[in-house]
Amino acid sequence: MIRVPVPVVLASSSAARRELLAGLMAGWEVISPCIEEAASGDPRSVALKLAEAKARQVAVRRPDALVIAADTLVVCRGETIGKPADFADAVRILQKLTRTPHKVLTAVFVIAPDGRERSACAEASVWMRRMSRREIEEYARSAGALDRAGVYALTPDDPHLERLEGSITTVMGLPLDELAEVLRSLYPEACREP
Repeated sequence: MIRVPVPVVLASSSAARRELLAGLMAGWEVISPCIEEAASGDPRSVALKLAEAKARQVAVRRPDALVIAADTLVVCRGETIGKPADFADAVRILQKLTRTPHKVLTAVFVIAPDGRERSACAEASVWMRRMSRREIEEYARSAGALDRAGVYALTPDDPHLERLEGSITTVMGLPLDELAEVLRSLYPEACREP
């Protein structure tokens, strides 16, 4: 576990991010930001800008805390894919992703109570199993699918995952190695305990 000498707030409504952070740190709270997530440009820059916007919004509410925010985007054949607009868009996205290798970018942005800021962006390459139209529609109807970049929520034992290059935590929405490095750069005394 990593321990820092200030209160910690996760700026996210994502259950996956909460689960991942719980494996890295104890004793933090959640405040969900509310920002417009539509943006255009270089995917890495967009992910970093969105993570920064989330962190800044929550930092205003909790200036005493270390605020951690993240944003995930999927890039496939030059298209940057965020959350689907609706069910039909979710089906379109999944049809594309189950036929084509793609990249997942997750940016983290951290603001310390003293105003110091750090960011990082991790990338993973994903190959999904081809799915039938029926499987795609069922997946798109699953809980939370319309709230996820790229529609899916892959896990290490996911039957839809054929191959992964990079960290599963990047795909799940909070790249833990990069976050740990960011936290240690802010608080060198922070240590990872077994």
